[in-house]
Amino acid sequence: MNAQLLLTSVQKCYGNKIGLELKKLALWPGRLYILTGPNGSGKSTLLNILALLTKPERGELMYAGERITWKSRELSLLRKKVTLMHQSPYLFAGTVSDNVAFGLKARGVSGEELRRSVAESLAMVGLDSFEERNVTQLSGGEARRVALARALAAKPELLLLDEPLAHVDKESAEVIEKLIASLPARGTTVVMSTHDQHQNDRLGGEMIQLHGGRLEQPFGLVDNLDTSECKVNGAPLCPALKMHIA
Repeated sequence: MNAQLLLTSVQKCYGNKIGLELKKLALWPGRLYILTGPNGSGKSTLLNILALLTKPERGELMYAGERITWKSRELSLLRKKVTLMHQSPYLFAGTVSDNVAFGLKARGVSGEELRRSVAESLAMVGLDSFEERNVTQLSGGEARRVALARALAAKPELLLLDEPLAHVDKESAEVIEKLIASLPARGTTVVMSTHDQHQNDRLGGEMIQLHGGRLEQPFGLVDNLDTSECKVNGAPLCPALKMHIA
């Protein structure tokens, strides 16, 4: 099975400063990843690269086994499979339904299929009766849930969430956490950034920890080990383990 998205020898710089430098990062289909690290560690840079919005200066990205060449037509097709929700998502003026339907209409969805998709997405975030509510009447937590419903309506293969639980009320946080935890079982790969070190305990995801733009390898994330230098009790890892990791 190919990785959903594989980054190899990726580097992104800002002037003379390295913003991100990764030997290898593999995201596997149907898994939940919790992205942590202090401010300036490279979390936002990584999310934008994973969303195919930022091209690194060096390195290679592969999506489902195919090398990404960063050509406009290819990117247009791939970006329909990947959705990034920012920490402060923007809602358009109008109703909740208008906002959730926006991306669907851009993909040519209309009529009964459009209405069904909007209703299903709002039900997933616990806002079944909010379709005709004006966005100016929403609380901060409700607005975040509408933005998440809009992201899910597009049925992305890879969902990227930048601090989705920051500054939301307890009720919304519980709804969002429960939904995020359920998405891998529905076939969606999720990467969620957070400053909450205990969120992984509640959600049961795999940790991706950044520091200074580099990957800190926590216990358990075996898929992203650099096996060329890994040893156990002074001896190299066995070939079978290397094959499993690769």
